[in-house]
Amino acid sequence: MLQSVAVPLIDGVAPFEFGLLCEVFGIDRTEEGVPPIDFRVCGEFPNEPVPTSIRGVSITPEHGFDALQSVDLVALPAARVREHYPEKLVKALRETDATLLSVCSGAFILGAAGLLDDRHCTTHWREARLFRERFPKAQLNPDVLFVDDGNIITSAGTAAGIDACLHLVRRELGTKVANTIARRMVVAPQRDGGQRQFVELPIPECSTDSLEPVLERVLDTIAENHTVASMAKLAVMSERTFARKFVAETGTTPNKWLSLQRVLHARRLLEETDLDVDAVAARSGFGTAALLRHHFHRVVGVAPSDYRRTFACR
Repeated sequence: MLQSVAVPLIDGVAPFEFGLLCEVFGIDRTEEGVPPIDFRVCGEFPNEPVPTSIRGVSITPEHGFDALQSVDLVALPAARVREHYPEKLVKALRETDATLLSVCSGAFILGAAGLLDDRHCTTHWREARLFRERFPKAQLNPDVLFVDDGNIITSAGTAAGIDACLHLVRRELGTKVANTIARRMVVAPQRDGGQRQFVELPIPECSTDSLEPVLERVLDTIAENHTVASMAKLAVMSERTFARKFVAETGTTPNKWLSLQRVLHARRLLEETDLDVDAVAARSGFGTAALLRHHFHRVVGVAPSDYRRTFACR
């Protein structure tokens, strides 16, 4: 059962992510059938203001980090990423028997405590590269919304933090309670943790300009039936030489690069036009809607129609 929650705050804590933890765990909803939760806000020095990431705004915790030892859940909101985290907090996290949950960059605190070594986890996609550099032993999956690894749950951005919290409530207190809280927050009661984060997909770039004219030509005519053979012909190379040079300069194969560029083009069309899926598929070079759906879901994690409902420019 989930009966007590502690939220440790450090300098640079994100107020919104702290607020979502308050919404899920800190509001008394007993009149609606939600079991009472002992909610504790903690800091290194009790009753002393903790500056947030917003200038001029601070939060004053009532408890110290010692309160982390006697709760069922320790929930870490996002905070400014730094080289070193308060030793008192790191020590308290290592010693607690509580379930641990992080929102966004809160995963860096768990990583600093050594608690994510050989554990599956996630964080915001923008911090993924730095996270891997800091914590190479962690099994990071930057694509998903949240990861439930038993007694440690990590989540990506703000909305994914809500998903992770409601997932934990559902796991510990049942679907009815999770749905009640979600209804009051006016959010979806459940999104699968395996759903992809909506990331800005990187476009592979050449380290030299030898293939740049070819890539620009392909991008300008993305709807045409490009193949490795046709691209090699544009580069005036054999297919084998072209493929080898392409991987050396872009870090990926011609087919993978072309597929990604077509998905990116389809994504822009879904956001900016009213073209139906068949037309988007044709203009992106996929040819058929079925092929578009296959590649789009593989890269983005949702169907084209679902993506449009979320991100279309109105």
